[in-house]
Amino acid sequence: MAMGKSDKKRILLKIGSNTLTKETDTISKEKLADLAQQIAQLRNEYDFVIVSSGAIAAAKEFVNLQEASVDIQVKQALASIGQPYLMRMFQDVFATHNLLTAQCLLSYADFENKKTQTNISNTISVLLENNYIPIINENDTVSTEEIKFGDNDKLAALTAALLKVDLFVIATNTNGIYTKASMKLGVPETIKEVKDISLLAEEVSDIKSSHGTGGMQSKIVAVEIAKNAGIETWIVNGLRDGFLINSKQNKTAFTRIST
Repeated sequence: MAMGKSDKKRILLKIGSNTLTKETDTISKEKLADLAQQIAQLRNEYDFVIVSSGAIAAAKEFVNLQEASVDIQVKQALASIGQPYLMRMFQDVFATHNLLTAQCLLSYADFENKKTQTNISNTISVLLENNYIPIINENDTVSTEEIKFGDNDKLAALTAALLKVDLFVIATNTNGIYTKASMKLGVPETIKEVKDISLLAEEVSDIKSSHGTGGMQSKIVAVEIAKNAGIETWIVNGLRDGFLINSKQNKTAFTRIST
């Protein structure tokens, strides 16, 4: 039975493959535990929705399939194998902090249909009302957008906009977005706050991450979707322990895109 609509603010957290693996070849249970511990500390104040990459990385830990860079079917198969394993890891680790999780697989086509949008929103609302944390990933078996283009950044932004969340957090492997000049000097300097996305886009490099298929370019697209929906976005370093709480307390450098 539902417990009634929560008055807590909603955070949509997008966590990428590089963060979940701590830039290794396997999913890090230590990182999942760090995430669970932070959510447990913040749960009285916030409801969390998580958009998680990592299904392919999870599969590679124990499956040896020949993966050609252009063979999208093999990557889809890896995602299909890895997704339940990834969810089991979330479930087991989060349970140690008394956190309940639920799986939601979405595709971009789901956002093109009003009825489907309503169904997504209603389902996630019921999960949150009953203290379940929705763990969302792209349905890679039937859709290839994340595999080919965006490491779930765009999917996360569309979900944030649909749910009208209060804050969109993108956990990546940098301290936010760095100025182009500082990158050329080899001393990265974080852009701490910005409103004009066009100015932010000018600073972004084309470098992509080692595990994920996205880069900062895909994050700019995600930020624009969120901003158009009136949602503030934080781009934070998910590799650091306590990244959510430290960002909230301004104890670490990150990029805030205000509305």
